[in-house]
Amino acid sequence: MNAAAKQKKPSRETPPLTPERIEALDAVQRRIVWLASRMIDYANHVRPNPEGTKIGGHQASSTSITSILTALYFHWLRPGDRVAVKPQSSPAFHAVQYLLGRLPCPYMTQLRAYGGLQPYPSRTKDPDAVDFSTGSVGLGAVAPAFAAAVWRYARAHFGPIPARRFVALLGDAEMDEGSVWEALLDDSLQGLGNLLWIVDLNRQSLDRVVPGIRAARLKRLFEDLGWQVIEAKYGRRLQALFARPGGETLRRRIDRMTNEEYQALIRQGGAQIRRSLLGEKGQGRDDVERLLTEIPDAEMPALLSNLGGHDMEELIARLSEVDDRRPTILFAYTIKGWGLPLAGHPLNHAQLMSPEQIEGLRAACGIPDGEDWPLFDEASPEGRLCAERARALYGEEERPSAVLAPESVPGDIRMPAPLTTSTQDAFGRLLVQLADVPEVARHLVTTSPDVSISTNLAGWINKTGVFSPREEKDYEDAEVYRLLKWHRSPGGQHIELGISEMNLFMMLSMMGLSKELSGVHLVPVGTVYDPFVCRGLDALIYGLYSGSKFIFAGTPSGVTLAPEGGSHQSTVTPSLGTELPNLDYWEPCFALELKWILLEAIRQCCDRAAGRSSYLRLSTRPVDQGLMNGALKRLGEDALRAHVLAGACRLRDWRDGGMTDASAPLVILAAAGTLVPEAMAAAEILEREGARVNVLGIASPRRLYEQWQADCARKRQGTAGRGLFEEWILPEERTAPIVTVQDGASHSLAWLGSVFGARAVSLGVDRFGQTGSRADLYRVFGIDAAGIAEAAFSALEAAG
Repeated sequence: MNAAAKQKKPSRETPPLTPERIEALDAVQRRIVWLASRMIDYANHVRPNPEGTKIGGHQASSTSITSILTALYFHWLRPGDRVAVKPQSSPAFHAVQYLLGRLPCPYMTQLRAYGGLQPYPSRTKDPDAVDFSTGSVGLGAVAPAFAAAVWRYARAHFGPIPARRFVALLGDAEMDEGSVWEALLDDSLQGLGNLLWIVDLNRQSLDRVVPGIRAARLKRLFEDLGWQVIEAKYGRRLQALFARPGGETLRRRIDRMTNEEYQALIRQGGAQIRRSLLGEKGQGRDDVERLLTEIPDAEMPALLSNLGGHDMEELIARLSEVDDRRPTILFAYTIKGWGLPLAGHPLNHAQLMSPEQIEGLRAACGIPDGEDWPLFDEASPEGRLCAERARALYGEEERPSAVLAPESVPGDIRMPAPLTTSTQDAFGRLLVQLADVPEVARHLVTTSPDVSISTNLAGWINKTGVFSPREEKDYEDAEVYRLLKWHRSPGGQHIELGISEMNLFMMLSMMGLSKELSGVHLVPVGTVYDPFVCRGLDALIYGLYSGSKFIFAGTPSGVTLAPEGGSHQSTVTPSLGTELPNLDYWEPCFALELKWILLEAIRQCCDRAAGRSSYLRLSTRPVDQGLMNGALKRLGEDALRAHVLAGACRLRDWRDGGMTDASAPLVILAAAGTLVPEAMAAAEILEREGARVNVLGIASPRRLYEQWQADCARKRQGTAGRGLFEEWILPEERTAPIVTVQDGASHSLAWLGSVFGARAVSLGVDRFGQTGSRADLYRVFGIDAAGIAEAAFSALEAAG
């Protein structure tokens, strides 16, 4: 950080906009144009590239938004404001951070290099101050909206916290994304006065100039949604021209141009532009001609390109109009490739300037030969501006005001449970019990996409209420037999969403970053029907990639939800849980397992450096809890907890049933979640036929797999250590065949046979389900006790 950034407490006041400041801002944005363009050029044409493939970058997209970035970071933003930067303008953002002293110079040559600057802004992988990861179009736009809603919740629950504004910079093509409109329509995001969207309205997408004039339609949509709508369409030079005689005719002529005509025209010479602007005879041509007479042909391209999104004075004037009582959208008209020879070209999205064009840009930006990354002289107006803004934005280190320490999470909680219960029911009971643990409870917040009751959140909601920014009257209080108290108030700890799984995972993602973005540590818990995890997958991946820490329960799951039919029976979610990075995936069978797992998941949310999010795949199937007693007796509770949290436990040992013949053939049944009872029943069938049977109960296929990978790594490296696999499958048992079974795709546990090279048969659900009884569907898919036993007999026979 610049030394100047540490000297005094930053001011929250927006500085006055003087002519000298505007001149300095213009110089800064020209420098950003150069730095961003040169970073991309260096990565593609200077840095050694042994592979010979194009490195890429987005020179046109970076300069399209340069003026907006300059106005924000060098004038309008206040300390603590959070910004999501349009993904393709990453080089321009890094150039801003470089000028503010937040990025060391060596990184300027490392765009898209390993360990260097990411192609798109990344919270977890970039070295400078990235607030929101962007890259999956649409999600970077809505992330600040959900973050603003989380800040509003945090302020209501934890008292006065520092004021923050949340800003999203998005391209107009991103407005095509469904995730944008899903978010805009959700009630939980209404009335956010600290939310600003700025649309980089360059009217170009990846492959083309966007046809038609759609800005007017977008403005009407946002106005209908209650947003303040601001427009920065023309710069001050064109505005001055429009105010003169003939100016209104000229404005109408430009307003009525199609996007394609305008983009093509700005690339023409001055004489051609003049002829096009004059229009047909009899349509005010004479007035326009007189108006343009004093403007030389050489100045015509710059005049026509004088849009509000590149005029510093106009941009800042429009930003000063932002209303803090409602969300605001600013449509800033820009030119893709502004300031470059690529400006307005329909295919400029991935175009790169040639070395000759780069040298021309160097001269135009006043960059001396031989200097690629010049900073401003500290005594110059530009240098003083950079130091002033570095102090204002980053001069004081922020400290979270409310933190949940891992040691505050209890090792155990009381949880009365019936002898027969489901994991979904146990989940609801556990949350009710956690509501009575004050230090943890105040940090917990739940959310659900209109399925809170059917996913067992009713007890929690009855205890904690539903969040609303304002106290709302409950008109149902008089109903004596009402089971749910839907009391909405600022003190509520449940946020009910509309039916959008994308919004659910975006809300969880931003809640899971509340400590970093708002200074208040929340532990978010979401619920969703398990098959619809896939519906929100893009947002789930976004949250995990961003380093967010949250918990969600996918319930009910699998074909165990038999009467609901194939469209509501999830089969691929176990694979997602096992394969997604930064995610612990759990599929417990018993309430006791779930208690240990949920407390572990909360502790994971407390570990901001290495903790993970957690996915609990649950079920409504009632299960006999006594099936766990054998393992409890054999191992003891502490050891059994350790095994479960490591991924699995030896739920049934072949000796538990009184078998004494150690020479009898041995088979291992490995079952996850609700199919553990079937595996236990199959073990009894097999034992009656003279086989020895161990049952491995898998609480987390993900952690089980990681145990195996850790064992393999130790063996490769020759390091000491013994994994739990040594206890789950004893040395003398490692040639025994294994039958795996799960209410999901069979391949998700198929790797177990590879651990010790044993013969394996994998059972699961590899076709779409259908309606029926649970017994019917288990039988059809071969995952009932009889099917498991039959597979085991076949494996034993094949093993000889």
